[in-house]
Amino acid sequence: MLNRITAGRRHPLARYAVLLFALLLAGGVYTFLAPGDQRADAATTAGKVDDVEEGRKLYEAHCMSCHGTNAEGTRNGPTLVGVGAAAVDFQVSSGRMPASNPTAQVPRKPLPDWVDEEAIRQLSAYVQSLGGGPTIPTADQVDPAKGNAAKGGELFRANCISCHNWVGAGGALTEGKYAPDLNESTPAQIYEAMITGPQAMPVFNDSTITPEQKRDIIAYVVGVREQTDPGGIFALGRIGPVTEGLMAWIGGISAMVLAAIWITAKKRRVK
Repeated sequence: MLNRITAGRRHPLARYAVLLFALLLAGGVYTFLAPGDQRADAATTAGKVDDVEEGRKLYEAHCMSCHGTNAEGTRNGPTLVGVGAAAVDFQVSSGRMPASNPTAQVPRKPLPDWVDEEAIRQLSAYVQSLGGGPTIPTADQVDPAKGNAAKGGELFRANCISCHNWVGAGGALTEGKYAPDLNESTPAQIYEAMITGPQAMPVFNDSTITPEQKRDIIAYVVGVREQTDPGGIFALGRIGPVTEGLMAWIGGISAMVLAAIWITAKKRRVK
């Protein structure tokens, strides 16, 4: 009996059988001992099965013509594989998508009739299921009351002011693009724009700007736009009354020059 076992151990395939058995045993033990919250997180990330299925139907009805049958992208729209639920929530909740006429810069517009919170959630769940990506931020992550507006102002001036103006009023870029103003953007949309980089905007991942710093920036933007505009009647860049005085001085001098030219020309015609 002992000789038979020993002979089996010397068989050329024995080592492979032992390796296969060890892999199956390790996989089974890991599956059994895996924490339940990890499995729950995976289900949450992909969204509920019903949401994914309903989102697929919405995608086929409203998005497939531009983004392709399997969201692989076409010449009229980029691939959606790996963009994440955050990108969908930003683009659809702001009315930028679906785009009726793709241009260099897709503007914010009123939401179509079929778009509501449920539809956005379902469409986001479907796109998230295609290849992961940034998820929709939590209410805590985008709460302006929990951010530091002073620190957010420093970060905004260092990273955002060159395109969005120091108060988020937006500005022109090259090739027909522009940085939109942030007056209508919700805190969630501001956060999602930073982690997804829509259109001409770069991506600010968590290693560049941490989630806490993103919340600080949101606190600054929300705080600034809630302030009384110091520009008075004609708010020129929100710099203050000095811009009104400058424009009045330029306008006044120009009017006086034109009046002098007109009077001189009139006297010449009289002579």
